[in-house]
Amino acid sequence: MHLSNWLLFCSVALLVTFSPGPAVLLAISNAIAVGPRRAMISSMGNGFGLFIISGVAMAGMGVVLATSATAFMLLKLAGALYLVFLGIKQWRSKTSVVAAAPVVQGAANPNSFWKLFRQGLTVALTNPKAILFFSALFPQFITPGEPVAIQFTVLTTSFVACAMLAHLFYANLARLLKTQLATPGRARLFNRICGGAFVLLGLSLLRLRSKAA
Repeated sequence: MHLSNWLLFCSVALLVTFSPGPAVLLAISNAIAVGPRRAMISSMGNGFGLFIISGVAMAGMGVVLATSATAFMLLKLAGALYLVFLGIKQWRSKTSVVAAAPVVQGAANPNSFWKLFRQGLTVALTNPKAILFFSALFPQFITPGEPVAIQFTVLTTSFVACAMLAHLFYANLARLLKTQLATPGRARLFNRICGGAFVLLGLSLLRLRSKAA
Protein backbone atom coordinates (compact mmCIF):
# COMPACT_ATOMS: atom_id res chain seq x y z
CA MET A 1 0.00 0.00 0.00
CA HIS A 2 1.32 3.41 -0.95
CA LEU A 3 1.77 5.94 1.85
CA SER A 4 -0.43 8.46 0.03
CA ASN A 5 -3.33 5.99 -0.11
CA TRP A 6 -2.94 5.17 3.59
CA LEU A 7 -2.89 8.86 4.50
CA LEU A 8 -6.01 9.43 2.41
CA PHE A 9 -7.68 6.48 4.12
CA CYS A 10 -6.78 7.90 7.55
CA SER A 11 -8.17 11.29 6.53
CA VAL A 12 -11.45 9.70 5.50
CA ALA A 13 -11.50 7.57 8.65
CA LEU A 14 -10.94 10.60 10.89
CA LEU A 15 -13.81 12.48 9.26
CA VAL A 16 -16.13 9.49 9.49
CA THR A 17 -15.30 8.74 13.12
CA PHE A 18 -15.36 12.38 14.25
CA SER A 19 -18.70 12.95 12.54
CA PRO A 20 -21.40 12.72 15.25
CA GLY A 21 -23.20 9.40 15.05
CA PRO A 22 -24.48 6.59 17.28
CA ALA A 23 -21.02 5.59 18.57
CA VAL A 24 -20.05 9.20 19.31
CA LEU A 25 -23.34 9.88 21.05
CA LEU A 26 -22.90 6.72 23.12
CA ALA A 27 -19.42 7.86 24.16
CA ILE A 28 -20.81 11.27 25.14
CA SER A 29 -23.67 9.77 27.12
CA ASN A 30 -21.45 7.33 29.00
CA ALA A 31 -18.89 10.06 29.66
CA ILE A 32 -21.56 12.12 31.36
CA ALA A 33 -22.82 9.10 33.32
CA VAL A 34 -19.61 7.34 34.42
CA GLY A 35 -16.76 9.60 33.25
CA PRO A 36 -14.54 9.63 30.15
CA ARG A 37 -12.28 6.81 31.34
CA ARG A 38 -15.13 4.35 31.91
CA ALA A 39 -16.81 5.52 28.71
CA MET A 40 -13.87 4.11 26.74
CA ILE A 41 -15.05 0.61 27.68
CA SER A 42 -17.96 1.02 25.31
CA SER A 43 -15.51 2.34 22.72
CA MET A 44 -13.52 -0.87 23.07
CA GLY A 45 -16.68 -2.83 22.31
CA ASN A 46 -17.32 -0.55 19.36
CA GLY A 47 -13.81 -1.19 18.03
CA PHE A 48 -14.30 -4.95 18.30
CA GLY A 49 -17.53 -4.62 16.34
CA LEU A 50 -15.73 -2.63 13.64
CA PHE A 51 -13.26 -5.49 13.20
CA ILE A 52 -16.20 -7.85 12.66
CA ILE A 53 -17.76 -5.56 10.04
CA SER A 54 -14.41 -5.13 8.31
CA GLY A 55 -13.88 -8.89 8.21
CA VAL A 56 -17.25 -9.40 6.56
CA ALA A 57 -16.37 -6.78 3.94
CA MET A 58 -13.03 -8.49 3.30
CA ALA A 59 -14.77 -11.82 2.61
CA GLY A 60 -15.74 -10.58 -0.86
CA MET A 61 -12.62 -8.52 -1.50
CA GLY A 62 -11.14 -10.88 -4.08
CA VAL A 63 -14.15 -10.48 -6.34
CA VAL A 64 -13.94 -6.70 -6.16
CA LEU A 65 -10.22 -6.64 -6.97
CA ALA A 66 -10.68 -8.93 -9.99
CA THR A 67 -13.38 -6.83 -11.65
CA SER A 68 -13.01 -4.57 -14.65
CA ALA A 69 -12.05 -0.91 -14.71
CA THR A 70 -15.72 -0.05 -15.25
CA ALA A 71 -16.75 -1.91 -12.10
CA PHE A 72 -13.97 -0.21 -10.14
CA MET A 73 -15.16 3.16 -11.40
CA LEU A 74 -18.70 2.40 -10.24
CA LEU A 75 -17.40 1.39 -6.82
CA LYS A 76 -15.29 4.54 -6.62
CA LEU A 77 -18.29 6.68 -7.54
CA ALA A 78 -20.35 4.93 -4.87
CA GLY A 79 -17.74 5.73 -2.24
CA ALA A 80 -17.41 9.35 -3.34
CA LEU A 81 -21.18 9.84 -3.41
CA TYR A 82 -21.42 8.32 0.05
CA LEU A 83 -18.97 10.87 1.47
CA VAL A 84 -20.70 13.73 -0.34
CA PHE A 85 -24.02 12.52 1.05
CA LEU A 86 -22.60 12.49 4.59
CA GLY A 87 -21.15 15.95 4.03
CA ILE A 88 -24.43 17.45 2.84
CA LYS A 89 -26.31 15.77 5.67
CA GLN A 90 -23.82 17.07 8.23
CA TRP A 91 -23.83 20.57 6.70
CA ARG A 92 -27.63 20.80 6.92
CA SER A 93 -27.82 19.40 10.44
CA LYS A 94 -28.92 21.87 13.11
CA THR A 95 -28.61 19.50 16.06
CA SER A 96 -26.15 20.11 18.86
CA VAL A 97 -23.84 17.12 19.29
CA VAL A 98 -24.18 17.25 23.06
CA ALA A 99 -27.84 18.10 23.36
CA ALA A 100 -28.68 15.14 21.12
CA ALA A 101 -26.80 12.61 23.23
CA PRO A 102 -29.11 9.80 24.37
CA VAL A 103 -29.45 8.73 27.95
CA VAL A 104 -27.96 5.24 28.37
CA GLN A 105 -29.94 3.28 30.90
CA GLY A 106 -27.78 1.59 33.51
CA ALA A 107 -24.57 3.30 32.37
CA ALA A 108 -24.18 4.97 35.77
CA ASN A 109 -23.11 1.66 37.37
CA PRO A 110 -19.31 1.85 37.50
CA ASN A 111 -19.03 -1.96 37.70
CA SER A 112 -21.00 -2.70 34.52
CA PHE A 113 -17.92 -3.41 32.39
CA TRP A 114 -19.57 -5.97 30.14
CA LYS A 115 -22.72 -3.91 29.82
CA LEU A 116 -20.74 -0.95 28.55
CA PHE A 117 -18.73 -3.22 26.26
CA ARG A 118 -21.90 -4.81 24.84
CA GLN A 119 -23.41 -1.38 24.23
CA GLY A 120 -20.44 -0.36 22.09
CA LEU A 121 -20.43 -3.69 20.24
CA THR A 122 -24.14 -3.47 19.47
CA VAL A 123 -23.86 0.11 18.23
CA ALA A 124 -21.03 -0.87 15.87
CA LEU A 125 -22.85 -3.87 14.42
CA THR A 126 -26.03 -1.87 13.82
CA ASN A 127 -24.45 1.39 12.64
CA PRO A 128 -25.22 1.96 8.93
CA LYS A 129 -22.37 4.48 8.68
CA ALA A 130 -19.74 1.85 9.56
CA ILE A 131 -21.35 -0.81 7.37
CA LEU A 132 -21.51 1.54 4.36
CA PHE A 133 -17.97 2.77 4.96
CA PHE A 134 -16.36 -0.66 4.84
CA SER A 135 -18.57 -1.89 2.00
CA ALA A 136 -18.22 1.14 -0.29
CA LEU A 137 -14.79 2.57 0.55
CA PHE A 138 -12.64 -0.15 2.10
CA PRO A 139 -11.96 -2.12 -1.12
CA GLN A 140 -10.57 0.93 -2.90
CA PHE A 141 -7.58 1.14 -0.58
CA ILE A 142 -6.51 -2.50 -1.02
CA THR A 143 -3.51 -2.91 -3.34
CA PRO A 144 -3.94 -5.87 -5.73
CA GLY A 145 -1.15 -8.44 -5.62
CA GLU A 146 -0.13 -7.60 -2.06
CA PRO A 147 -0.99 -9.72 1.02
CA VAL A 148 -4.60 -8.94 1.82
CA ALA A 149 -4.36 -10.02 5.47
CA ILE A 150 -1.66 -7.45 6.24
CA GLN A 151 -3.56 -4.67 4.49
CA PHE A 152 -6.74 -5.69 6.29
CA THR A 153 -4.97 -5.47 9.65
CA VAL A 154 -3.37 -2.10 8.89
CA LEU A 155 -6.51 -0.45 7.54
CA THR A 156 -8.88 -1.84 10.15
CA THR A 157 -6.53 -1.05 13.02
CA SER A 158 -6.08 2.48 11.66
CA PHE A 159 -9.85 2.97 11.46
CA VAL A 160 -10.41 1.62 14.98
CA ALA A 161 -7.63 3.87 16.31
CA CYS A 162 -9.31 6.88 14.70
CA ALA A 163 -12.62 5.85 16.26
CA MET A 164 -11.09 5.50 19.71
CA LEU A 165 -9.42 8.90 19.36
CA ALA A 166 -12.73 10.48 18.33
CA HIS A 167 -14.60 8.91 21.25
CA LEU A 168 -11.95 10.02 23.74
CA PHE A 169 -12.08 13.54 22.33
CA TYR A 170 -15.87 13.82 22.51
CA ALA A 171 -16.05 12.17 25.93
CA ASN A 172 -13.69 14.71 27.48
CA LEU A 173 -15.20 17.60 25.55
CA ALA A 174 -18.69 16.68 26.68
CA ARG A 175 -17.63 16.65 30.32
CA LEU A 176 -15.87 20.01 30.12
CA LEU A 177 -17.88 22.01 27.60
CA LYS A 178 -21.32 20.48 27.31
CA THR A 179 -23.10 23.76 28.01
CA GLN A 180 -21.15 25.69 25.40
CA LEU A 181 -21.48 22.98 22.73
CA ALA A 182 -25.22 22.87 23.23
CA THR A 183 -25.64 26.37 21.78
CA PRO A 184 -27.16 26.33 18.25
CA GLY A 185 -24.57 28.70 16.74
CA ARG A 186 -21.51 26.67 17.67
CA ALA A 187 -23.20 23.39 16.77
CA ARG A 188 -24.03 24.79 13.32
CA LEU A 189 -20.42 25.94 12.79
CA PHE A 190 -19.06 22.52 13.71
CA ASN A 191 -21.53 20.77 11.41
CA ARG A 192 -20.62 22.97 8.44
CA ILE A 193 -16.85 22.55 8.89
CA CYS A 194 -17.20 18.78 9.16
CA GLY A 195 -19.69 18.60 6.28
CA GLY A 196 -17.52 20.68 3.96
CA ALA A 197 -14.50 18.46 4.67
CA PHE A 198 -16.58 15.36 3.87
CA VAL A 199 -17.50 16.75 0.45
CA LEU A 200 -13.89 17.66 -0.36
CA LEU A 201 -12.61 14.21 0.59
CA GLY A 202 -15.41 12.59 -1.40
CA LEU A 203 -14.34 14.51 -4.49
CA SER A 204 -10.70 13.58 -3.87
CA LEU A 205 -11.60 9.89 -4.02
CA LEU A 206 -12.42 10.32 -7.71
CA ARG A 207 -8.68 10.69 -8.36
CA LEU A 208 -7.89 7.17 -7.13
CA ARG A 209 -6.71 4.77 -9.82
CA SER A 210 -7.05 0.99 -9.84
CA LYS A 211 -3.89 -0.96 -10.53
CA ALA A 212 -6.05 -3.88 -11.64
CA ALA A 213 -7.49 -1.81 -14.48
